[in-house]
Amino acid sequence: MAPLSRMTLAALSVASVVSLAAGSALAQFPGMSPIDKTDPAASKQDPSLKGHAVPPTVTPIEKIPVGKLKLPSGFKADIWSSGHPGGRTMVQGPKGTVFMGSRIIGRVYAISEKDGRRVVRTLLQGLTQPNGLVMKDGSLYVLAINKVLRFDDIEDKLDNPGDPVDMTDKFNLPPELHHNWKYAAFGPDGKLYVQVGANCNICEVNPGIHAQIRRYDADGSNMEIVARGVRNTVGFDWHPVTRELWFTDNGRDWAGDSGPQDELNRVSKATEGANYGFPYCHANGSPDPDIKVPNACAGVVMPAALLGPHTAALGILFYTGEMFPKGYQNAAFIARRGSWNKSQKAGYDVVVARTTPDGKARIEPFMTGLLDEKANEFFGRPTYLLQMKDGSLLVSDEQNGATYRITYDAKAAVPAKGRRK
Repeated sequence: MAPLSRMTLAALSVASVVSLAAGSALAQFPGMSPIDKTDPAASKQDPSLKGHAVPPTVTPIEKIPVGKLKLPSGFKADIWSSGHPGGRTMVQGPKGTVFMGSRIIGRVYAISEKDGRRVVRTLLQGLTQPNGLVMKDGSLYVLAINKVLRFDDIEDKLDNPGDPVDMTDKFNLPPELHHNWKYAAFGPDGKLYVQVGANCNICEVNPGIHAQIRRYDADGSNMEIVARGVRNTVGFDWHPVTRELWFTDNGRDWAGDSGPQDELNRVSKATEGANYGFPYCHANGSPDPDIKVPNACAGVVMPAALLGPHTAALGILFYTGEMFPKGYQNAAFIARRGSWNKSQKAGYDVVVARTTPDGKARIEPFMTGLLDEKANEFFGRPTYLLQMKDGSLLVSDEQNGATYRITYDAKAAVPAKGRRK
């Protein structure tokens, strides 16, 4: 396959991006996939529920809701960057550039410092849901639906990335859009881990192709399946001490307002390659109501924790910095983008998962304020996290095209017994 030039990417029209957005939104609803087994009538949910569109335009900085954010005592949030509509995944290059992927809008951004301020460039555009970004040895890997591109020495070429190394054929990713936008990362073993989501809401998939987490050598060779029965994970990370893989997984839609819940899962050495339930078993052992098989949950690895019904848990990051209090060391921050398939909205926040010696996790709130539960309205959608070199934490807000930088100051923290209740 010939290299894909930046000019080729840019030549794809805005109309094609809009068309893709519309088609992807429709694909969330039952009946759009010939293999889908959804029975929405049995769920008794409001049939008018539909996805919340992400604005394709720049949010004025004065309208970015950083003032609504609520954090534990001593923590503070500021706007770190803005002007990158639909920005989600984040990775940082060795020279400090933050690269940001997106889904519907089809762009990859580069955020760099110039003359004391941050500059946002649209590095690539016209790609099909380029959510998967990875940095390694100065090279940026960009994973779209079924395309893998590598841009070498990218931080020296921000104004003209040039032709990438096209690795698409080597990775052989399926082309379906449904739940197939990518998340990828290099693990402690030096392998590149990539997820391939289910090509439906609920259906029986080919377990050798869909609903799985894979790993490859960096060149796309030696593919192995690390976890099966994974409906839609677009976030995973490794525990800093145990080096075990932990991943979020979005539960199916149209099975009720209260579930099944999103999951936080752990891949231990004993469960590598095991089945995590989809499509027959969900959450803590709930058989699927539409695809019924005997002993649906037999042999399924149960979650380490549940993350709430329809909360859309995405990015997860184990904190290893020194800025935050010691209680946050090796804890996992999880961004919950927020629900669409739920009458009373949920999520739109960041939670902390504190792992326990038995391989489970305890979930606690961390960053809230973007959801008005009484009015049932939301103001932002946290999606991914990035730990900066100074130990601060970036949170991307896809809805507002912004990132928040979270810092901690022990002098500003109110002692527990003196806090206002």
